[in-house]
Amino acid sequence: MAAQGHSRHLRFQYHGHGDDWVEMAMDWREDLVVDEESGALASAAIFSLMDNATSQAVWTRVGKFRPHATMDMRIDYLRPSPPGARVFGRGECYHLTSTVSFVRGIAHNGDAADPVAHVAGTFICTEGYFK
Repeated sequence: MAAQGHSRHLRFQYHGHGDDWVEMAMDWREDLVVDEESGALASAAIFSLMDNATSQAVWTRVGKFRPHATMDMRIDYLRPSPPGARVFGRGECYHLTSTVSFVRGIAHNGDAADPVAHVAGTFICTEGYFK
């Protein structure tokens, strides 16, 4: 995924995974700043990181790539990500049906106890996750 599309442009990096979670990282870059005065990263870049991490968490839980689409993704921003700070996005797939996956996640700058944002969402796989 890091070799294509927005993942490549945003330079997502793999950071770790488990049976049902994936953690990605994205370094602060000046071209991703939304407000020059504060130096805060654009929320769209963080949203994209979280969409990617949660999507990969589904594939990790399923054990294979299955094409799916983001059906719903809610993000609650708690604070801006400050200048120079790396953003970590940890996504978890906590429930699966035959065609819908349920995900949640957290974005932080290295301390999960001080989150930048929380996400919750669903993906749909019209071909089915278990085929």
